Amino acid sequence: MDGYTVGQLAALSGISVRTLHHYDSIGLLKPHGRSAANHRVYSPDDVQRLRLILFYRELEFGLDEIADILAEPHARVDDHLRRQHRLLRQRQARTDELLDAIEKEMRARHMGVALSPEEQLAIFSTDSFGERLREAEQRWAESNQNQDLPRRTAAYTKDDWVAIKADADANIQEFVDAIAAGEPATGAVAMQAAENHRAHIARWFFDCTHRQHRDVAALYLADPAAAAHWNEMAPGFAQYVHDAIVANADRAG
Repeated sequence: MDGYTVGQLAALSGISVRTLHHYDSIGLLKPHGRSAANHRVYSPDDVQRLRLILFYRELEFGLDEIADILAEPHARVDDHLRRQHRLLRQRQARTDELLDAIEKEMRARHMGVALSPEEQLAIFSTDSFGERLREAEQRWAESNQNQDLPRRTAAYTKDDWVAIKADADANIQEFVDAIAAGEPATGAVAMQAAENHRAHIARWFFDCTHRQHRDVAALYLADPAAAAHWNEMAPGFAQYVHDAIVANADRAG
């Protein structure tokens, strides 16, 4: 008889023979037929049903729930696949949100932020500029001249972090206004915004030399996803800020 033996199906699906026997015993996946030696034989339709079962199991449905779902009288394979696709997308979105929340807390803890979770959320939840500054801080935290960074930032109060964010937002606006006015990234207006950017880092995070500031500029272009997020501020924002910082560093010699 054509089809798959229980051993072949176990190898194909990555589950155990014992599990297939259990699915058979509870009526969840009964083989299409039996061989002359009375061994289980699974058809392509059985394999498709097993795929649906395993997808639902991955979505953490119980076996009884899966049996009820697959027993729905008018549900076709395509209907199940669309449902599973939707559920996986929803789970992916929840996972992405959780990862984002954890990564923000990891960055805050790395910096030694002495704020409650509510305060951190209120201040940093939409602080993309602050996140890039935290990336810069992490890049230099292990250098000899910046070993005191965690201790320095741990001493900041909520008011300090509010001030940091306000300064950062003001600096973003400087760049946005310069772009809107058609100021070149290598011009005096953009370079002054870049110098204000460097001064902000030096005031709150570490003594940022022009050489170090060049490395901070590279962060704007290093991650395409981050660059795309920056470009929501203004068209070409990431490249513009990078170029303004480099021009300002060149001007300083």
